[in-house]
Amino acid sequence: DNLPMGDPNTNASQAELGTSSPESGKLVPVHPTGNFMMAHPAHVMALGFGSGLSPFAPGTSGTLWAWAIFVLLQDKLTESQWGWLITISLVGGWWACSLTEKHMRVLDPSSIVWDEVVAFWLVLWLISPTSFLGQAVAFALFRFFDAVKPGPVSWADKLFHKVDPATDTNAWRKAGAGIMLDDVVAAGCTLLVVAIWRAW
Repeated sequence: DNLPMGDPNTNASQAELGTSSPESGKLVPVHPTGNFMMAHPAHVMALGFGSGLSPFAPGTSGTLWAWAIFVLLQDKLTESQWGWLITISLVGGWWACSLTEKHMRVLDPSSIVWDEVVAFWLVLWLISPTSFLGQAVAFALFRFFDAVKPGPVSWADKLFHKVDPATDTNAWRKAGAGIMLDDVVAAGCTLLVVAIWRAW
């Protein structure tokens, strides 16, 4: 559903200026690159520290990156620290995703994957302790709900898709909230299935 990307060399400062196409007068989308990512801390976060730059299935790449980081940190952080990390990542992710999509001039671009990262951390944290197989099942379930978007996930995904930055000064913030929300709902659906599976 994303618009075609613009000049890959366009940087964040140019994006802030709102460069428009002389033919249409519309904002030209910015293609995310390594240089774009490093131009602002929000870009680094929103693009999943580079995992969102993957040309193939960036959402899956971002989720895999989240899984790897969780495995590295799961024995180093306490339950309380995980809770704070996820809470801060949700709030900070809203800011980062809102600002990055604004700089890219695209609502909910696929390269923004911080929503997958923090949502899958939430899943892994709440199902722990579990085996590698348990984590793999959770990964498959989460990717299913995030990609297929059945029922409530679809509702959350579409909630702010029709906002118009040209007429709504809060459009980017609303869209950023929408980016985070549908993955949190996908995480909730994943946790529900895991809970039913464990109770069976």
